Amino acid sequence: MYKNVIKPLLDYIIAFIALVLLSPIIIIATILLLFANQGKPFFFQVRPGKNEKLFKIIKFKTMNDKKDAEGNLLPDTFRLTTIGKLVRKTSIDELPQLFNIIKGDMSLIGPRPLLPQYLPYYTKNEQKRHTVKPGITGYAQVNGRNNLDWDTKLNFDAEYVDNLSFKLDLSIFFKTVFKVISSKDVAVDNTNVETMLNIIRKDNKVS
Repeated sequence: MYKNVIKPLLDYIIAFIALVLLSPIIIIATILLLFANQGKPFFFQVRPGKNEKLFKIIKFKTMNDKKDAEGNLLPDTFRLTTIGKLVRKTSIDELPQLFNIIKGDMSLIGPRPLLPQYLPYYTKNEQKRHTVKPGITGYAQVNGRNNLDWDTKLNFDAEYVDNLSFKLDLSIFFKTVFKVISSKDVAVDNTNVETMLNIIRKDNKVS
């Protein structure tokens, strides 16, 4: 009942209210990033959602598109703007995903939507993460966020699916609020923080 009816309803209601209440912050961030990123305040990227259905996630764009002499994008460290650092540190960059929730692609709480190229590299247990909608925050995020290795992070996602309940979601919600306020476990400059999953597991592809 909670998973299939109450949770989706709460997602929509909370996302709508949050968009209304946080609209001043969203508008200000959009304007600042509009100037910082040469007219591109938003970042869109295809991610797999529930049942591995692809959708476009929307976030605030925290890095510019500066390139080197050969036309390649510069490392993240050199492209992260001053306003982008602030937006990341305060997790404001995640706010546009409220529109993904309204649209029905995401949930407030669930496994974070990762890259499509990771799909062949999940274990059977880890594949559970795609039996529910991805979330803006999740069990892994409140248990270490950027500081977890891939195995631990994906195990937390599977554990969340196995124990999904209103009580667990409520706990994750309040822990997320605490972490956002304290800026705990946030990698503002995530250069070299995390090697891509498909690279780590390239020799152990899941069949």
